[in-house]
Amino acid sequence: MSDIAFLGMGAMGSRMALNLLKAGHQVTVWNRSPAAAAELVSLGARQAGTPKEAARGAAFVFAMVRDDAASRQVWLDPETGALAGMAAGAVAIESSTLSPDWVRELGNAASKHGVSLLEAPVAGSRPQAEAAQLVYLIGGDQATFDRCEPLLKVLGSALHLVGPLGTGALVKLGTNALLGIQVTALAELMGMFQRNGVDASSALNVIGQTAVSSPAARQIAGLMLAEDISPRFPVELIEKDFGYALEAAGSREAAPTIAAARQIFQEAMRKGLGPSNMTSVVQLFVR
Repeated sequence: MSDIAFLGMGAMGSRMALNLLKAGHQVTVWNRSPAAAAELVSLGARQAGTPKEAARGAAFVFAMVRDDAASRQVWLDPETGALAGMAAGAVAIESSTLSPDWVRELGNAASKHGVSLLEAPVAGSRPQAEAAQLVYLIGGDQATFDRCEPLLKVLGSALHLVGPLGTGALVKLGTNALLGIQVTALAELMGMFQRNGVDASSALNVIGQTAVSSPAARQIAGLMLAEDISPRFPVELIEKDFGYALEAAGSREAAPTIAAARQIFQEAMRKGLGPSNMTSVVQLFVR
């Protein structure tokens, strides 16, 4: 069993840390708001006051935070950052959805501390995190992946080493962009059906049985029809990922479909839907 630190006790991180704890590992947790870690502490996790404190003595340090800025603070803050507390030879596992430029910068910083970095963003949301069915899109070297593989298998059902540092972020951003484009397209189709007097449920059920549909599209359509906007993947987070994807693409002109879909999520945020599930964008198109 390993000594593990887990930084970030949000909807995903708390479930991932719990699965590591259930597997028998010694887990130390940190969160910016300490109360979010209370349940894990009651189940046997240790709580740290800073990322640096959490990382001290840990062989593996996971992070699952909101964005580049949060990741930078968690790892590199000169007073409280995790890298400052990690021993040479330890492994940093960054599972947040980040920009590839920042991942590569973090890898260079980790190397200067004698720490190996594995970027390990995931496909899947809260139900998959809880069920240990996450799909990992991993960037890094083979040796570091091999060291982390037993831990990642506790958390996920599939592990894909897709290339060097930064590649995992690109594949994750591509995955989320494709997901979000399906969300906006289905929202627009529901509006189109409604304006033409077509039963959206029947129409989307038929589309869902054709070869053009996907499992994700069928799930999205079901949530829209049920008017279920409980936050599995909030609008504000997928909008952030679209922004990173456009940065990686180089310009709006290089990725016009991604840019157009991002505008829909931005409009949803202006309408106050930022904390709601991404499927809530349907409210922009239906009465």
